[in-house]
Amino acid sequence: MAERKDRRDFLVGIGIGAGVVALGGQGIAALRSLVPNVSYDAPTTVKLGPPAEFPDGMKFLPEQRLFVFREGNTFHAISAVCTHLGCTVRAEALPRVETKEVGGRPLKLTHRFLCPCHGSRYEGDGQNVAGPAPRPLAWYDLTLAADDGQLVVDMARPVAHDFRLTIV
Repeated sequence: MAERKDRRDFLVGIGIGAGVVALGGQGIAALRSLVPNVSYDAPTTVKLGPPAEFPDGMKFLPEQRLFVFREGNTFHAISAVCTHLGCTVRAEALPRVETKEVGGRPLKLTHRFLCPCHGSRYEGDGQNVAGPAPRPLAWYDLTLAADDGQLVVDMARPVAHDFRLTIV
């Protein structure tokens, strides 16, 4: 009878141990499911195309929600994302070109920006002037790709409003 009790205790111990291991495995799997395997965020560094494809003035890139301005060989990029709730602002051509000093350097303004969602308005340099927008539109870093000479924007690197990329 003592032998049966030992065997029964052994089998009960194995069953309890297997249950604990199974619960532990399920717990680890549940915790692991909270960590994503893939990031679905848009890339922050994007090739925009060769500088020759950008006309003098403004070009809107809807996929990046970005305005790229060109004046001769000088470029700058302004976000099209309203700083209020993230709507895409639209550009409206000014009746005449204005010049404004931005960061100690003159800047020709050809457009102003309007948010269709809640009425925020921005000057051509992205400065907020009306509506609920709490901040100006962001300016982003532009560089040239070393491999193929395309314009590259880094939307994770906002720059000061006096930034210009001049291509020589």
